[in-house]
This record gives sequence, structure tokens and C-alpha cells, in this order.
Amino acid sequence: MLNREQLRDLVVNAIEDVKGVDIRVFDVQDKSSVTDIMIIASGNTARQVKALADNIIEKAKHAGVQPLGVEGEVHGEWALVDLGDIVIHVMQPAVRDFYNLEKLWGEDSPAAVHKHQ
Repeated sequence: MLNREQLRDLVVNAIEDVKGVDIRVFDVQDKSSVTDIMIIASGNTARQVKALADNIIEKAKHAGVQPLGVEGEVHGEWALVDLGDIVIHVMQPAVRDFYNLEKLWGEDSPAAVHKHQ
């Protein structure tokens, strides 16, 4: 079974395999009771968003991690893949700009806890 860091790396690699762009990884352990890591990435077309979500799911299953939920991959504007400790949002750029999840979960969020590395 993969640990959280290995799963995070698997997801990032799965996104890079399908040429996903603008990948952001957020540690949200202190901000969310739902998940520990939030990953946000962009795909330029509905087909690419779907391919990104499918590749993440395929790689996770191959590593023995069963997704808890998948939403939105049919329409391809915004797909969410829930792997438990990690939740992945794959969006087309216009949708990503509109919802601006980085502001919600990132360093500038009202809930942000600033940690020094």
C-alpha cells in the first residue's frame, strides 16, 4: 500500500503523463477534515480533462488504491477524483479561473496556516 507521499507523486506523474498543466499541490491537513492533500491541475479541452481523470484513476487502481468517488469526468469541464487522503481537481482553465480554488485552499486563503519549511 502506498503512503500519502507516494500516492501524491503517483498522481502528479499521472497528470504529467497526459500533459496536464499548472499542477498545484496543497497540504490541507490543517484546513480540511475531508482530505489531507488537494491537487489542482488544468487540461485544455474536455477530452484532456477526461483523459487526465481516467489516467489518475487507472494509475491509482494499479497501485491498489480504489477511488472513493469520481465526479464530472463525463462533461470534462471539471473532474474531481477522491482518493481519500488526496482529492484531485482537474479543470479547464476558464473553469479553474472562475472557481479559483487556489485562493480557497492556497497560501492566501483565510484558513491558511503559514508554516516555515
